[in-house]
Amino acid sequence: MDGFQRRREQKKRNILEAALTLFMEYGIQKVSISEIAKKANVSQVTIYNYFESKHQLIHDVFIYYIEKSYTHFEKIVIADIPFPEKIKQFIFSKKETAKQIHEELYQHLMKEYAQEGNYIESLYAQKVIPLFTHLLNEGKEQGFVDPNLSNEAILFYVKMMSDYIQREEVYQSILPMTEDITNILFYGIVGKKD
Repeated sequence: MDGFQRRREQKKRNILEAALTLFMEYGIQKVSISEIAKKANVSQVTIYNYFESKHQLIHDVFIYYIEKSYTHFEKIVIADIPFPEKIKQFIFSKKETAKQIHEELYQHLMKEYAQEGNYIESLYAQKVIPLFTHLLNEGKEQGFVDPNLSNEAILFYVKMMSDYIQREEVYQSILPMTEDITNILFYGIVGKKD
C-alpha cells in the first residue's frame, strides 16, 4: 500500500472512530455529519467522499464496531494468560461495553443483527466459532471446562441464546442484563467457584 492509500485509509478510520465515539455517547439521531467531521478533523465533503450518505456511514460504523469487538475478543483468546483470567477479561469487557453504549446505538446494532444474512452472522461462522472452539479446548486442557461436554453442545447452547437475543422484544430489554447473561454462560446458575 502506497503512502496515499495509507493516508486515505487512516482518514477513513478516523471518521469511523469519530462517528462511533459520538454514536456511543449521544446515539445516532442526535449526531450530525458536521459534528462527526469536526471530531474527525475533516470537512463534511470529505465524509461524503468516503460515505455516500449518513445511512452508509452508520452501516460502515456498525461493521467497524463489530470488527473492533472481534479483534478485542481475539486478543483475549490468544493472550498468554490463564483461562480464568481470559474469562474475567471477557466479562469485564462486556460489562464496560454495556455501560458505555448509547441505547439508540445498541437498538440499531441489534436490528442489524436480527436481519437475515447480516455481517455478524458471517463473522461468527467464519472467525468467532473457530476462536471460541479454541478457547473451549484451552479451558478443557487446563481443567476449567468440563471435558465431558462436547464443543458442539456448548456451541449449540450459544447459538440458541444468540437466536433468542435477535428477537426484537428480547434485545430491547437485554442491555442491562449483559453482565449477568455472560456470567451465566461461563459459570452457570451455580455461579463462580473460587
